[in-house]
Amino acid sequence: MNEEDLGFLPATELAPMIRQKKISPVEVMATIIKRIERLEPKINAMAAFGPELAMQHARRAEEALMKGGNIGPLHGLPVTIKDLAWTIDFPTESGSHTAKGFQAKIDNPFVARLREAGGIVIGKTTTSEFGWTGVSRSPLTGITHNPWKKGYNAGASSAGAGAASAAGYSALHQGSDGAGSIRMPAHFCGLFGLKPTHGRVPNHPVGAGDYTSHSGPMTRTVADGALMMSVMSGPHPLDHTSQEAWPADYMGRLNDGVKGKRVAFSMDLGHARVDPEVADLVRKAADNFAANGGFNLIDVKPAWGPVGPTLIRDFWAAHMTRSAALLPKWEHQMDPGLVACIKDGGQVTMAQYQDMRMRKMAYIADIHMFFEDWDFLITPTVSVAAFPAEKLMPDHWPQHPWDWISWAEFSYPFNMSWNPAATVPAGFTKNGLPVGLQIVGRRFDDLGVLQAARAFERALPWAQHRPAVEW
Repeated sequence: MNEEDLGFLPATELAPMIRQKKISPVEVMATIIKRIERLEPKINAMAAFGPELAMQHARRAEEALMKGGNIGPLHGLPVTIKDLAWTIDFPTESGSHTAKGFQAKIDNPFVARLREAGGIVIGKTTTSEFGWTGVSRSPLTGITHNPWKKGYNAGASSAGAGAASAAGYSALHQGSDGAGSIRMPAHFCGLFGLKPTHGRVPNHPVGAGDYTSHSGPMTRTVADGALMMSVMSGPHPLDHTSQEAWPADYMGRLNDGVKGKRVAFSMDLGHARVDPEVADLVRKAADNFAANGGFNLIDVKPAWGPVGPTLIRDFWAAHMTRSAALLPKWEHQMDPGLVACIKDGGQVTMAQYQDMRMRKMAYIADIHMFFEDWDFLITPTVSVAAFPAEKLMPDHWPQHPWDWISWAEFSYPFNMSWNPAATVPAGFTKNGLPVGLQIVGRRFDDLGVLQAARAFERALPWAQHRPAVEW
């Protein structure tokens, strides 16, 4: 098997090949390392990369396989971790000079679970500084290039995970999502990405963003995402917000379909601007999905939609003030947009913040009441296709010192409400850039969202598309 084919091979196909000794973990790892070393100077998806350590683990995996040892579902499979999650064998620098050299003493719980299942962490993927923005650059690591077009936004904050997955740096990549940071890079890079129900995948340390951050898979197939979810999910004592239930049978029930489900569609949530080409691709994909999936698609304009923009902008700036203590020493080495956001957030009083939270709780309640009438909601994932990564927003979009959220109005509502939400590739623009469609489900129905995404994938397959990366 050549380098490219192995790099793009789904984990659900590679894992049984390893178990059946048709290919060795050492061969897999050596090939993936070769691919990363060849492409990484072009893409810049890795904040840290450990080929020697990965080969050591691959040799141990091969020895265990040959001795008939305990073999987990990810045995010998390469995995990447976003550089916001703690890892004991790689630094966690969060895309910031201020965190350079930080070394955690324990793994994040989901990292430990991926390892326990046999996954081999090969490195950390790039992120925007502290995950603050949806653009694939940081002061520490520079621009992470979209594999579909050099110099273009690969999405963030899980930028490196999106670029690595799209470029075939193996099959399994972890991202995190506080306002769309799994779904945005998956949209820009032509991938599947799932933001699970909050607490489904435990996290440590628990973030200070009012419980809006979620960790999940970024993969080229839905089945690979379901495989990762089956390993990462479940309660953990280090995360007091983690759900007590262990995961459903994501793999066994993945193909149950969505026939007869109640599915709503909104192109704008009652307020959002969407580029016409993106809207056209999403509309056609949604109609195709309905025709093939066996359900009716009903257009809606949810009353709660227009409430979201004010809330997210107030909260985004207020929560970024957690980094305000860094400004006196580090401001000149930090992302200027983040600095502007922090300073705006510093103007929010405690009384204003409490008022914001009360309005947020009413907003969340309205979202959940909406889902009493619907099994799923379909929207665009992002309003625009990829644009130059040195910019905070496209040239044809309203400009602002830090408000990149104006082109990403579809994701953050479900970070606040904790609903599971996935993005699936819906097609390509005339310039060859991917566009995503979002599927949102009821809280706790991660299985249903996976099933819907799988049904969409069967109707409109996408994994056969590969970026050339010939720059």
